[in-house]
Amino acid sequence: MIYGLLFFEFCKIGIFCVGGGYASMPLIRASVVDTYHWLSMSEFVDIFTISQMTPGPIGINAATFAGTKIAGLGGAVCATAGFVTPSLFIGILLSKLVLKYGDIGPIRGVLNGLRPAVVALICSASIGFIFLALWNTETMPHDFSNFSAGCLGILILALIAVRKKKSVIQILLGSGVLGLILGLTGMITV
Repeated sequence: MIYGLLFFEFCKIGIFCVGGGYASMPLIRASVVDTYHWLSMSEFVDIFTISQMTPGPIGINAATFAGTKIAGLGGAVCATAGFVTPSLFIGILLSKLVLKYGDIGPIRGVLNGLRPAVVALICSASIGFIFLALWNTETMPHDFSNFSAGCLGILILALIAVRKKKSVIQILLGSGVLGLILGLTGMITV
């Protein structure tokens, strides 16, 4: 039962995640955190972080890790297969259309029209992650007493590192080391 549900849910995500792995994060979150409550938001953020650090596409990594956390190896296989199946068929169909008819203006128009929606999906996921990182809540905090200045410092340093074109691995490892140090000194609490 859970395997079929995982395949079906990640198949739905795979159909609608136009724009790459980052665009799939809000869809995965909506399914595994908000709808089915298979994972907590904190577990989801951990999966998102690990998905960035491991080789391969972030959306597929996230599907695999989420499936593993939810239902073990079988869950990983079902979630991953569900995530990639729609892309496989859509890719084959679009490549046949492009090969047969050349560059199709309406398809290019649709893809150009989807770009702002992809940006909105990525921004939405980012805002939720910021609230979780700085206030340990998924939504706009009502009480600012649990604000984490240490996490804000790490966020600012990570943003500077991104602007200086540092690698994702360097940024994540550096942030992890800083988090460990600040956690050991009590400046960041769980």
